[in-house]
Amino acid sequence: MPESNQVSIQIPPEVLQEIQTAVTNIQTKLAPYLIALSPEERHQIPKMSDKTTPFVEKTISYTESNPQFAPPYMKADEMKIDFDAVQTLKTIFNPLNQLVSNLDDSIMLSGSEAYIGSLAYYNSVKLASKMDVPGAKPICDDLKQRFPGRK
Repeated sequence: MPESNQVSIQIPPEVLQEIQTAVTNIQTKLAPYLIALSPEERHQIPKMSDKTTPFVEKTISYTESNPQFAPPYMKADEMKIDFDAVQTLKTIFNPLNQLVSNLDDSIMLSGSEAYIGSLAYYNSVKLASKMDVPGAKPICDDLKQRFPGRK
């Protein structure tokens, strides 16, 4: 069983405000360079992964050294711009992705601890209600709404 209280996060309001300002600043600075895809578009497009990156990199090199093989409808210069964009955006994405992962873990653990405490309180107030302790029944009735259909 996990330790009962592994986190106790209290971010001072001034620090939170600085963080929120920094996030807004990042969003504002990146907005002109970012696009949004629909779930359907994300599903349909071919994706470049870590295994595909060397292939694309070699292809760009070949289009520069052997342009005669490029089909007339292909824009090699645009392909290079797109590849460079991936590399640039990854320098922003990777540390932010780590940050988001740590935020998600912190939210999950803090929420878990709060929920475990709530369940302990609820079980205690249920017992008090069964024993007809004054004031326990209305609290129990209110909290049990979280678990409809259970007896």
